[in-house]
Amino acid sequence: MSSNLDKIMKPKAIAVIGASTKEHTIGSDIMKRLQEYKFNGKIYPVNPKGGIIEGLQAYTNVNEIPGEVDLAIIVVNAKFVLDTIDQCHQKGIKGLCIITAGFKETGKEGAEAEKQLLEKVREYGMRCVGPNCLGVVNTHPDIRMDGCFAESLPERGNIGFVSQSGALGGGILNILKDLNLGFAQFISIGNQADVNAETALEYWENEPDVEQILLYMESIQNPANFRKLASRITKKKPILALKAGRSAAGASAASSHTGSLAGADKAAAALLHQSGVIREFSLQNLFETAKVFANCPIPKGDRVAIITNSGGPGIMATDAVCEYGMQMAKISDATKEKLRSFLPSAASVKNPIDMIASAPIEHYKQTLETVIADENVDMIITIYLPFLGLKDIDVAKALMEIKAEHPEKPVIGVFMTKNEFFTKLSDMKVNMPFFMYADQAADGLNRLNQQRLWIERPEGKIPCYDVDRAKVEKIIKGSLAEGRAQLTTLESIDVLQAYGIRACKYGLATNEEEVVELGNSIGYPVVMKMTSKTTSHKTDVGGVVVNIKSEEQLRKEYKGLLERLEAKGLLEGLEGVIIQEMVKGNREMVCGIATDPQYGPMMMFGLGGVFVEVMKDVTFRIAPLTDVDAEEMIKSVKAYKLLEGARGTKPAQLDQIKETLLRLSQLVNDFKFIDELDINPLLISEATGEGIAVDGRIKVRMEEAKEALGCSCGCGSVTCSCGH
Repeated sequence: MSSNLDKIMKPKAIAVIGASTKEHTIGSDIMKRLQEYKFNGKIYPVNPKGGIIEGLQAYTNVNEIPGEVDLAIIVVNAKFVLDTIDQCHQKGIKGLCIITAGFKETGKEGAEAEKQLLEKVREYGMRCVGPNCLGVVNTHPDIRMDGCFAESLPERGNIGFVSQSGALGGGILNILKDLNLGFAQFISIGNQADVNAETALEYWENEPDVEQILLYMESIQNPANFRKLASRITKKKPILALKAGRSAAGASAASSHTGSLAGADKAAAALLHQSGVIREFSLQNLFETAKVFANCPIPKGDRVAIITNSGGPGIMATDAVCEYGMQMAKISDATKEKLRSFLPSAASVKNPIDMIASAPIEHYKQTLETVIADENVDMIITIYLPFLGLKDIDVAKALMEIKAEHPEKPVIGVFMTKNEFFTKLSDMKVNMPFFMYADQAADGLNRLNQQRLWIERPEGKIPCYDVDRAKVEKIIKGSLAEGRAQLTTLESIDVLQAYGIRACKYGLATNEEEVVELGNSIGYPVVMKMTSKTTSHKTDVGGVVVNIKSEEQLRKEYKGLLERLEAKGLLEGLEGVIIQEMVKGNREMVCGIATDPQYGPMMMFGLGGVFVEVMKDVTFRIAPLTDVDAEEMIKSVKAYKLLEGARGTKPAQLDQIKETLLRLSQLVNDFKFIDELDINPLLISEATGEGIAVDGRIKVRMEEAKEALGCSCGCGSVTCSCGH
C-alpha cells in the first residue's frame, strides 16, 4: 500500500459521518473543533436525521453530498461502520479516520469485524486511520484541520506526533500546549488496522513541515520494516520514542544464558538503537527532549561551554556534562581576553565561565555573544540564579535576543527560579529551551549530540562469508530425526566450525580408551566435558574438568565423572565426553542468540563465564548485524577495557571477535528457526588474543525447522533453488 496519506492529512473536503447536535458527544465535538480551528476546506456533516448541525446543512447519507470528499471522519456505532465504508467507496472517498471503538480491542467478534473492515479498505484502495482512535490534526496554515476531540486546540509547531493510545495522545497534546510546544501533524493510530507508526514515518520522511517525530508506542507491528524506515529517516530528522511495556512480567522462561538475559524490552531497545531512534523512558523526558530539538540546531561537536552567575551550579553542570561523555570546551585565549574586557576582575573566564552573582543583564548578553563566536565551542548552557534587582523573564528575553542573532549553535537556559517564570514562558514565543536544573540541560545537549553521532555514523555493511550450510543442515536434520530440539555440545561446536567460528580442537569419546587416545592426540593439558541429550548446563552437575595434564590424570577424571553422573541419575542421556585442547586465557566473553517472538533473532555479546547472569555486562542487537553494529556491541560493554589489554594483558583480536559476531548473525539469518545459541565462554587466548569458542549450545524450534528443511519437490534442501 502507498504511504501517501494526503487524503487524510491534507484534505480539501471532510465528511463527518455521525455528526450530532447532542452536546458532549464525539460527533458534536468533532464538528465544533473543525470549525473552531477554521478548517480551510468544506465540512459536510452526515446524520440520518439531516437538519442543521453547527450551522451547516447535514446530509442523511454520504452519497447526498454535492461535492467531492477526501476524508470521512467516522463516529457511528461500530455495527454501522462496515456499511458506512461501502457508502464512502460509492462516493469515491479514499481517506478514512474511524474514531469508533468496538473492534479487536473488545475480543473475538470485534477482531473479526476489524478484519472485514481492513479487507474493504484494501479492496477499495483506501487508507484508514483507526479504528478506536482520537483522530488526526494538521496545523499548516493552508489546511488547519483539527479532526480530533482533545481538550485543547492545537498550537502550530514542527513536531509530527504518532500515538497508539488515543486518550494518552489527547493528554499529551494538552501538555504540549502548556510547554509552549506546537506540532505540525498528529495521527492517533488506535488499533492500526491499516495506518500504523511505520506508515506515518514514511509519510513524514520528506514532509518539510515535520522537523522532528514523536512516537508513543505499545508495540511495533513490523520490526524489520520499522528498522529500515527509521534508520533512514533519522539521518534527516530526529525520532523520539516513548515505548511502553518495559516490565518482564509474562516473559517466558529460557534455558540459555542469552535467553534468560534477553526479553521483549531489550529487543525493543536494540531495535530503536539500531534505527537511530532516541528512546525516552518517561513523558517528562520525552517533552524535555522535544523542547530541545524544537529550539536547537544539531551541534557540530560535543564541546560544551557553561556560563553562570554562581559557582556551585556551574560545577554541577560540569559534572553532568562530563557524565554524559561530552567535553568541556577549551575557551580560546581571544575569547578569554574579550571576556576580561567587560567582566569584573572577580569573574572567572575559564570554563565554566562564572560572571559572579551580581552580573547585570548586559553581561549575560555580552558573554553569550562572545562565547557563541568561539570556534572551540559547540554547545552552551547559560545558568541564572535570582539576584536582587534582576527579573528572570528579562534575563531570558535578553538571552533569546542574542540567540535570535546567532542561531547556529544550541543554547539552553537553566533558570533556578520560581515556577511562575516557566508559566510566563508558555505564553511567549521562545527560540531556546529553558529548564529548572542543570542536569536537564545536560541531558538535552546529550540528546542533540546523540543525534549528531547517528548522522555521522557509517551505514555499515552486512558481510556474507563462505560457509558450509550443507553441513549445518545435515547436523540439524540428524537432531530432528531423534526428536531433539537441543543440539548436543558436539553438534553445536560442529555447527559453529561450519560457519568459520574458531573453536578448540576437540573430539568425542564414548569409552576410556577413546578418551585416552584423544587426549594423547590433542596434547596435554586438555579439558573434558560431558555431552548429553538431556543435560544442558554441564558445570552445574560437575560435568566439566579442566587442566588435565597427563594420561593418568585423564583416566582418573573420566572414571570420576561417570561416578558423579551415575550418582545423580544422569548417565542415561550421556552421549559421551568431549576432549578439548586447554586454551589458556584469563578473559571470558559470551556470544549468543535469542529469538524474540515479535522482533526476531537478537544477538548478545558481553562478559561471559559462570558470572554472565550475575554481572549482566551484556549488550543486544537485532540480527542481521552490520559491521558497525558488531563493533558497537564490542565497545559498549564495560568489559571492553579488558579486551583492549588492561593491566599488561595482551590485547584481544577485536576484528576477529567482530567477525565471530557477524558469522553468528549470518548463521541465524540462514537458519531462522534457531531459537537460542550460546558460546560461553568465548575465551580470549593469552597467546594470540583471538576469541575461541570453548563451549556451544544450540536449540531450534522443531516445527519451523522441519518445515524449513523440507521442500515440496522432495529434495529436502534448505538451499533448494527449484522455486518451491
